[in-house]
Amino acid sequence: MALLTHLLACTFGTGSWVAINGLWVELPLLVTALPEQWDLPSYITIIIQMANVGPLFVSLMHRFRPGLLKEVAVIYVVVSVGVVATLLLAFLWNYTSPIAGRPHSTAFLLLTFFLALVDCTSSVTFLPFMMQLQPQYLTTFFIGEGLSGLIPALIALGQGAGISSCANVTRVVNVTTGNETVETTIFQLETLYLPANFSTFFFFLLMTVMMLACLLAFFFLTRQPKVWELSQQQLVPSSIVLSSFDQMSDEGASTQLSAGCPEDSKGPGDILPEKVSYPLGKLTFIYLLIAWVSALTNGVLPSVQSYSCLPYGNTAYHLAATLSSMANPLACIVAMLLPSRSLALLGTLTMAGMGFGAYNMAIAVMSPCPLLQQSQWGDAIIVLSWVLFTGTLSYVKVMAGVILRSRSHSALVWYGAAEQLGSLLGALLMFPLVNVYSFFKSADYCSPQCPV
Repeated sequence: MALLTHLLACTFGTGSWVAINGLWVELPLLVTALPEQWDLPSYITIIIQMANVGPLFVSLMHRFRPGLLKEVAVIYVVVSVGVVATLLLAFLWNYTSPIAGRPHSTAFLLLTFFLALVDCTSSVTFLPFMMQLQPQYLTTFFIGEGLSGLIPALIALGQGAGISSCANVTRVVNVTTGNETVETTIFQLETLYLPANFSTFFFFLLMTVMMLACLLAFFFLTRQPKVWELSQQQLVPSSIVLSSFDQMSDEGASTQLSAGCPEDSKGPGDILPEKVSYPLGKLTFIYLLIAWVSALTNGVLPSVQSYSCLPYGNTAYHLAATLSSMANPLACIVAMLLPSRSLALLGTLTMAGMGFGAYNMAIAVMSPCPLLQQSQWGDAIIVLSWVLFTGTLSYVKVMAGVILRSRSHSALVWYGAAEQLGSLLGALLMFPLVNVYSFFKSADYCSPQCPV
């Protein structure tokens, strides 16, 4: 039963961000077919920020009208919307309609908003629900959340999205000298993208299957015994001294067993752990840490990953994207095997992750001519830097969630809110730098025109 619950928790976690992650890895194919072309990522970024009204609404309702929103009902609605939206996207992703005299991907953009609404809202609904289960399932949920990025990336790699090769292209151009115009043949290397192994329609169908699996996993998780139910089942009637549920006030509702003796109790050490309390200063540090790490991992660095990896070639980019996605669930496994609630250690790991992130950002700033561009060392270092950046900060996020879970139900809700706030600020910071001011430069990998 425990193994089955772990599997359900993991599958449930994969539905948290699988839809938006799927859109991002499918962009190399989408931009060649939709009228927005390379402006499409900018549209998606803005839409995701608009979708933050979902977690904002849930957080405000939790703060001012606690208990009014039923988490189970909200999650059913959210995941069901995700299933329907991904299914419709498979059929309508290339549907266009004229707006202000120009064709736009109205169906794609509208459905993207609903998918973003689903994924953003999951941050403040999925975690509080996991609070009702045994503590060991929370880390498994985080593994599933990491897989929500890994699985679409692996599918995209199998699809062939973005796989490219250099080809020597011959072009005939007109050269004007004085009053005379002559035709001249030039030869240049250009990047040619190979056709996909399967269609975008099939890709979105696979995303639909993943969302449907998330919905089914949630259905069965709601049938699992809750923490307090298991606690009551393990009590011997003759040895019960006190069994009550304390309702928290002010900071949010959270129920827990205040006292009781397990059936095989041999001493105080076997009593269920009490709620962990932290001073206001440490709680503030934890929430700021969550917001900062989320800004880096969900907003700032992903916005420039292409600029930091593509100068080293498409292979380096795909390795960095795939292996860094694998580093996320791996960090969750490490957190399960080697948990640490030391805030000093989490702070140190955050500084280390920031160091790797700073290197990635520096390489992006130097694009399209970064350090060690034509060296295998450059390829290896950038891939390793992305893996370590994701791995260290993922461990920090997981352990921060575990720490807050031991405090209260409300603490996990605000964990999700801090995560979304950090992601929002990071994305809003990078959007104008990348898309408006063109601070980062791109170039064809096969002819980057770098100074010798």
